Amino acid sequence: MGNVHVLDHPLIQHKISFIRNKETGTKEFRELVDEVAMLMAFEITRDLPLEETTIETPVIKTKTKVLAGKKIGLVPILRAGLGMVDGMLKLIPAAKVGHVGLYRDPETLQPVEYYIKLPSDIHERELIVIDPMLATGGSAKDAIQSLKKRGAKNIRLMCLIAAPEGVEVIKEAHPDVDIYLAALDEKLDDHAYIVPGLGDAGDRLFGTK
Repeated sequence: MGNVHVLDHPLIQHKISFIRNKETGTKEFRELVDEVAMLMAFEITRDLPLEETTIETPVIKTKTKVLAGKKIGLVPILRAGLGMVDGMLKLIPAAKVGHVGLYRDPETLQPVEYYIKLPSDIHERELIVIDPMLATGGSAKDAIQSLKKRGAKNIRLMCLIAAPEGVEVIKEAHPDVDIYLAALDEKLDDHAYIVPGLGDAGDRLFGTK
């Protein structure tokens, strides 16, 4: 069953406070998101399997542990998810990166993929879907469905901040997906913004309005 993990490490919580602050400018915002993504990557990879190998130190031959070759794929949801990829790649440089772009058709309200490019072996990879904000949960739900449709089996969702409503949508639609958050906020407002939230992550990352 999918579980919700709130990563409450003091460094993550400290940096999230500055990310939330409306006075934080684009450059600093981007750097902080990068740093929090790296700290979250440290936590999200805690259960990766290890295997034993033999190496030679300058002193002696010894048995030591390395990652057991589990392949990881990072899948940011365009566009805000891009802001978290570099931080994660600093810790997991061998990960492959796919991209998913979705919008909702205003007439049918159905998700439309406008861009999707994924590693060819996604069915073998532990995929981490990345989106800074989990508000209504619609985009993340549809992105995960797109990956499953293409053969993905092991999927985690990683967000900076979530509203309880979005968490419930993912838990109901994808009970097999673990959710990793830096903060679980109070609610959505009438405009589907997370409260207290941090505003629009894409606009703040890329300096757009």
